[in-house]
Amino acid sequence: MDLNSKFSSRAQEDFDLVESAKKGDQNAFSKLMSRYHDSIFFMVLKMVHNRDDAEDLTMEAFGKAFNSITNYSADFAFSTWLFKIATNNCIDHIRKKKLQTTSLEQTNTTSEDGDVQPIAVKDYNPDPEESLMKDQRAEKIRGAIEQLSAKYRTLIELRYLDELSYEEIAVKLDIPLGTVKAQLFRAKDMLYHLLKETKEKY
Repeated sequence: MDLNSKFSSRAQEDFDLVESAKKGDQNAFSKLMSRYHDSIFFMVLKMVHNRDDAEDLTMEAFGKAFNSITNYSADFAFSTWLFKIATNNCIDHIRKKKLQTTSLEQTNTTSEDGDVQPIAVKDYNPDPEESLMKDQRAEKIRGAIEQLSAKYRTLIELRYLDELSYEEIAVKLDIPLGTVKAQLFRAKDMLYHLLKETKEKY
């Protein structure tokens, strides 16, 4: 199928890959990720100024795009759609981070009457109930990780338990960096669905 003539030949190729991806072609997903990973990564890096956060946000953006690939419309080039998802994902991350940050530099505020009043800073230390819930969540996550195949379980453990970078994982496992990224995306997607199934059971 031909796209609008305003689109480039690259956009035409993207469209064909997207159509294949909609049918579950994993190779098409990999090609789209390889084609746009670096561009998305460096755009996100400029926004968050942290390489690890940028890599995670890049993978999240691809995950969101691939999970909603059937919603893609040829009204826009795939790259435009993908970059919009990545940008919005990044903005959400920055907003959440700002909400979680409480400035302790200003400990007082002035009321309309001119009275100086102390700012009540929330205590973020978990109470016993919150600690129990956190432990239960951690147990469910560990249980879900155990259900993954050895290959995907190893990737998840190296990335999120040992906190290795993508490059370090590639060296440790002696596999290409692109393979690490693609397989970690797949592993996280499988883990997400396992956790979702566990949640629905209880």
